[in-house]
Amino acid sequence: MHISGRGISRGKAKGRLLVSPAPISFLSGVDPDTGVIVEKGHPLRGTSITGTVLAFPYGKGSTVGSYVLYALSRNGHAPAAIINTEAEAIIATGAIIGGIPMIDRTSVPLVKLKDGVSVTVDGDAGTLEYDGELREA
Repeated sequence: MHISGRGISRGKAKGRLLVSPAPISFLSGVDPDTGVIVEKGHPLRGTSITGTVLAFPYGKGSTVGSYVLYALSRNGHAPAAIINTEAEAIIATGAIIGGIPMIDRTSVPLVKLKDGVSVTVDGDAGTLEYDGELREA
């Protein structure tokens, strides 16, 4: 399934989809040495984002979160790509400096996407190739 969006950070990446219903704070919310979500109370706490196509509504927290995304990339624990409902400066900057393809404003809401589905994000074209069925709303 071809899903349109808006390209934020250039590049193309394929991986298994990991969908978070909650925003993510990369500063103190994700361990930059392991890629594991450590934020207390987060629905994905204890889950590794390494190599996934990470879909979440938007980022939250300090601007230092951009550098945590960069550190994840340098440490080999970054997501393969990022999909947001609406990109904001912290996540967009981190994706760009970390070389992580990123899109937002997808034509299909993130809540309809299923975890584990193989997807390809094209940040140049602003598209998502989704190889699965959609979740019921």
